[in-house]
Amino acid sequence: MISNELLFFGAFSLFVIFIMLIDLGVFTKQKSHIVSFKEAGIWSAVWVALSVGFYFFIKNYGYLVHDVSDLEHLEAIVSKYANHLKLVPGNFEESLQIFQNNMALEYITGYLVEYSLSADNIFVFILIFSSFGVHEKFYKKVLIWGISGAVLLRFVFIFVGAALLQKFEWIIYIFGAFLVYTGIKILFQKEEDEQINPNEHIAVKFASKYFNVYKRNVIDHFFVYHKRYKKWYITPIFVVVIVIAFTDLIFAVDSIPAIFSITKDPYIVFFSNVFAIMGLRSMFFFLSSIMDKFHYLKPGLGILLSYIGIKMLAHHYLEAWGFKTIYSLYIIVGILSVAVIASLLFPKKPEPATTP
Repeated sequence: MISNELLFFGAFSLFVIFIMLIDLGVFTKQKSHIVSFKEAGIWSAVWVALSVGFYFFIKNYGYLVHDVSDLEHLEAIVSKYANHLKLVPGNFEESLQIFQNNMALEYITGYLVEYSLSADNIFVFILIFSSFGVHEKFYKKVLIWGISGAVLLRFVFIFVGAALLQKFEWIIYIFGAFLVYTGIKILFQKEEDEQINPNEHIAVKFASKYFNVYKRNVIDHFFVYHKRYKKWYITPIFVVVIVIAFTDLIFAVDSIPAIFSITKDPYIVFFSNVFAIMGLRSMFFFLSSIMDKFHYLKPGLGILLSYIGIKMLAHHYLEAWGFKTIYSLYIIVGILSVAVIASLLFPKKPEPATTP
């Protein structure tokens, strides 16, 4: 028999798919087009509104996520995912509200971390589109399907990671050390353009090995049937979808361990990830033309990852000192705010023109 927990997860997934299909224009048979700044702004606002709305849903109806029906079940869930919480003995209603408030706080903090780390993806996606010669009117379709594939890959990543953390608690120290290393690497790496060779990309090699790849693009199609050879082929634009999904999975190696420092509940990790990366598509069009103005954001993300890594390494001491999730939220917002404000107050100096 299917549990109510799985039914809630299924309903959530169907809701996200439905919104994604509306965004893609499936119900209105919308053709591929260049996304305007206004359209990108509207959809960015829609995804942010849905994300914030889900925070209030969790705050009031979070018991539905784990199908909590009594105090005994609640204590078991808290022991598994939030053993730092102090419940009210013998009072189910008050204890449930404490649990739901904590879930909502963990969700919105995780969402903010993931959304900020996703900003770095924008630069890489621009580079991918440029390297593969994708026409701008296909950006929206490629991003939606590429990011949708990334959601499925992250689903596996998140629940495997949660299972490992439950069985081997020492893995959190590996995650922490990796995040500190990544953060320091971001802080000290030189600012230079990375080049992508389409023929050498691992996702392209994988697609070429296991699929028939058509030699040229077929307008607005991912698959094409060749009558002469009687075979189905994937088009080059679908290969870019695979590259986008694979690239996001690489980014998830940083971001998912970062959210596990905030919550051990795989459902909260997944929900925050889904809302953040689904909103990434709209944010790409909204911010791609102005991201260069926030030149201190990258070192800010390096500091953010280093902080989260240190927090994971010292989590036992912090729990003993009564360090709360809300403190992490304040610190994360503070780091990002300083990075954005510093970028605006101290704009990047234009590079001197080179004489021929």
